[in-house]
Amino acid sequence: MRTIKQLLLSLLLILAFACQYEFPEDLTPAPSQGDADFSKMVSIGSSITAGVMDGALYNRSQRNSFAVILANQMKQVGGGPFNNPDINAEVGFFSPGPEGVVLGRLILRQNPATGQTLPNPIIPGDPFTPFEGDKAMLNNFGVNRISLATSMMPEVGDVSQPQHPAFNPEYARFASDPGNSTLVGDAAAALSDGGTFFTFWLGKNDVLGYALTGAANPQLLTSDENFTLMYNTALSRMLTANPEAKGAVGNIPSLNVLPYFNLVPWNAVPLSSGQATAANQGFREYNGGLEQAEGANLISSEERELRTVQFQQGANGFLMEDETLTDLSGLGLPSIRLSNAGDRATLPLSQVLGQPVDGSPTAIFGVSVPVGDEYVLIPTEQEEISGKVNSFNAIIQSAVQSHSDRLVLVDINGLFNQVVQGTVSAGGVALTASIAPPNGGLSVDGVHPNARGSAFIANHFIEAINQKWNATIPKANPNEFMGNDLPR
Repeated sequence: MRTIKQLLLSLLLILAFACQYEFPEDLTPAPSQGDADFSKMVSIGSSITAGVMDGALYNRSQRNSFAVILANQMKQVGGGPFNNPDINAEVGFFSPGPEGVVLGRLILRQNPATGQTLPNPIIPGDPFTPFEGDKAMLNNFGVNRISLATSMMPEVGDVSQPQHPAFNPEYARFASDPGNSTLVGDAAAALSDGGTFFTFWLGKNDVLGYALTGAANPQLLTSDENFTLMYNTALSRMLTANPEAKGAVGNIPSLNVLPYFNLVPWNAVPLSSGQATAANQGFREYNGGLEQAEGANLISSEERELRTVQFQQGANGFLMEDETLTDLSGLGLPSIRLSNAGDRATLPLSQVLGQPVDGSPTAIFGVSVPVGDEYVLIPTEQEEISGKVNSFNAIIQSAVQSHSDRLVLVDINGLFNQVVQGTVSAGGVALTASIAPPNGGLSVDGVHPNARGSAFIANHFIEAINQKWNATIPKANPNEFMGNDLPR
């Protein structure tokens, strides 16, 4: 007689053969190009498109630009090769140094004397060299420090006029016809030669250059009228290069979120009691003159208090110029004051603050010698820059809306604001608006994203493109990209 155990085993075998077990479906959509064609993408823009990181363009930075990451993800939906004008530099070029020495990319270094960890250049760096590849095969037309105006000027690449104010060696090294071609013209030519998709991210330097230099040079700030004209001209050039090509357009992030304007605190001058007393002796006559000016109704009591220089033991504001103060030069009184919480110092101030001027032990930058306008943004300048970013972004949005069938706006400004709010992450690992490894998304220069930050930007482009054209370009994993190097 069959046992109950045998009957149960037989029943299970019958059920196994009679039923087909269905595994849970993979909810990840299959990669698809949707209603767009990514077989040849062309990118035009400024430093972030080029891949500048740590103040320089070098091999590792160039290979990790958002444009390269985006192109690599597009390969999964039919995207083709994406060719950079290879820089062939391990360290890159940050700036010229003393006695003709080239300074390379910035790294974090700790000063053993002060304990401060600050960005410093690698020495020596790599000078720019001509691109030796096939210029006709390039896809990436990102150039550091390029503005809307210079993107359409042939002088930018004219190697026969290196002293021209517009000359840019980073474009000259791969210009199709140095002295005659333009960056926009070269990008448009690449798009007309079989291009199917493009990214367009110009306009940032029409306000950034002004801000980075402390709003000291008004000529670096583009007017709304000129921005509108030049932006639409450059964008139209790309649109007409191939009437079938679609594109993604990036806007301008708020500059207040950049570490470049946040790393040096307003009260960055530490003084002992003796040092404060000694410093104050040098301003007795100046402070007395302010009291006389108030008594003569030349300045208000509020301005007199603002301008009074009085150091104390502990953390102090730094002595700075302020051109918005009442001109009292007729009384022999300079327009100076101590910085306060409303001011934003720029990162270069960290290299000179507290240093002796011309070797003099009594002339200390930021204590007895005022910091120049190029090192700090006062509140009115911050408001001006913020307003300019908003107006430029409105112009960009309008331009995209005028061609909404072919263009999508990528809100980089919104992304950066989310980063500041702490709401951007990947795999539970946050992205922060800082240069501190490992989570910081900005490179050591405090302006440009590092590789990890670039991956988040590429994903932001992917989100906008996928939504616009029903595509399913897979996102990159930002945690596979490195942040900043640890301090040395």
